[in-house]
Amino acid sequence: MNRARGGGRLLIGLVVAAIAVFVYLSRTEVNPVTGEKQRVALSVEQEKVLGLEAAPQMAREMGGVLDPASDPAARLVDEVGARVVQGSNAARSPYAGNFDFHLLEDPQTINAFALPGGQIFITKGLFDRLATEAQLAGVLGHETGHVVHRHAAEHLAKGQLGAMLAQAVGVATDDGQGGGQRAAMLAAMVSQVVQLKYGRGDESESDRYGIDAMADTGYDPRAMLAVLEVLRQAGEGGQRPPEFLSSHPLPETRLKEIEEYLRQKPAVSGLSEGRRLR
Repeated sequence: MNRARGGGRLLIGLVVAAIAVFVYLSRTEVNPVTGEKQRVALSVEQEKVLGLEAAPQMAREMGGVLDPASDPAARLVDEVGARVVQGSNAARSPYAGNFDFHLLEDPQTINAFALPGGQIFITKGLFDRLATEAQLAGVLGHETGHVVHRHAAEHLAKGQLGAMLAQAVGVATDDGQGGGQRAAMLAAMVSQVVQLKYGRGDESESDRYGIDAMADTGYDPRAMLAVLEVLRQAGEGGQRPPEFLSSHPLPETRLKEIEEYLRQKPAVSGLSEGRRLR
């Protein structure tokens, strides 16, 4: 009898595993911008809902969002971000009208990140260390690349988090759910998304995207190297490494890859660093 029960549990386990593999493999979509076939946990519309619902809580956790109407730095982040989108193929993506660029009030944390669907953040701690518009465009272009390449949706599928996030999106769009339950679901959603660690391939894609977006927008893409130098210096002297580096690995090979990519790009006249930030 026990052997039969054990065999039954094994069979159920195998069936569940097979279903899980089938579901993962069936989540294949063609990226509307890059043409790449990707296995993703969320549809484009679910990504947008997820990002919009998670953004306010994310902002609260990092000091709040500065208002572009009254804060010149926040206004510049908004302007440069919009310029990067309009000058790149992000303008032809399904996220085009959903991109928002936010400056977070946190002056200590050195970070920038993108939520699925186009909500992009940079902390004041990082912004204050940038010297030019071009460097800001490099940071925002890199994060735009993560959105366009759907890296978060890919990693959520790989991590088998799609079911939890899909449920959270359902709660977010169902007004009949209790506020406490909804808040808890959103908290879990934010935590899972922000803690995602991108691999070297994702970072390389986003670096190249950011460089191309800078050039297409009129900014000198060599400023991307200056951004990485800012981050490196911020982590020296025994200080805690920038949060940006914890989720955006910075091996020496990545710097070399950027330098090589810049060498391969044809010379374009009229590119500039833009205005100095201070």
